Amino acid sequence: MIERAQKPDNPDWRLLSANGAILDQLERPEEARAKYRQALDIQPNEPSVLSNLGMSYLLSNDLASAETYLRKANQQRGADSRVRQNLALVIGLQGRFDEAEKVASAELPADEAQANIAYLRQMLSQQNAGTRSSRKTRRRSKPARSDIPDPRKSAHPLDPALETVVRG
Repeated sequence: MIERAQKPDNPDWRLLSANGAILDQLERPEEARAKYRQALDIQPNEPSVLSNLGMSYLLSNDLASAETYLRKANQQRGADSRVRQNLALVIGLQGRFDEAEKVASAELPADEAQANIAYLRQMLSQQNAGTRSSRKTRRRSKPARSDIPDPRKSAHPLDPALETVVRG
């Protein structure tokens, strides 16, 4: 549907980015990232597109790349709270909770930022406990899955913009 709305002679970066988000939800990250890059060719350094690209990498558990794009998004004029909260999430998922709290508290009241980071710690702790338990009870023929929880399976309410990209 989005591709039919797109004008080949004058593509809209917003439609390309939306198409990328849909492709990410369909678990087609390479195609999604190609759409985000096309959007960035039209609208260089657009923070919402950089943020979506970063979240695409988060969904693939490539946290270093996710952080790179989210930091770049955060440095752009027009970066909003959603970009900073996504950045805080990626930093927290890497275990750098103090830094994540600083990023989150730039936008949120201190108690809310602390609650979000406490929730993230708890989620990671439960994920790590489950991974250790399953490693003890059975042998794996392939490498263990990353200890990073899948945000699409979280019961925690997400920022609506994050929810668009993260929830499957």
